Amino acid sequence: QVHLEESGGGVVQAGGSLRLSCVVSGTIVSLADFEWYRQAPGKQREIVADISRGGVTTYADSAKGRFSISRDNAKNTVYLLMNSLKPEDTAIYYCRIMETSHWGQGTQVTVSS
Repeated sequence: QVHLEESGGGVVQAGGSLRLSCVVSGTIVSLADFEWYRQAPGKQREIVADISRGGVTTYADSAKGRFSISRDNAKNTVYLLMNSLKPEDTAIYYCRIMETSHWGQGTQVTVSS
């Protein structure tokens, strides 16, 4: 059974950094493409970044220059490094195997001003 578990969220001041992790089990991680999404209160879930099995990355405009997605297939883990955090980055962050219904439970990120 496929399982994704995010961690690394928390409360941070504006300008700070966090690194989110998504540990994946039940599938061959090296063959999958991954996405990070976020959902702020009262807003729709939106994509933040994605990474292909070959390591090609893309970012939402809101994340470009501040966030970095990466993967470690040996550790079955996908990361999202977030720098220069802003209050508007406050949301629940989710990882997903691209084009599937496999999502993690999310991790809360709160950025205080």
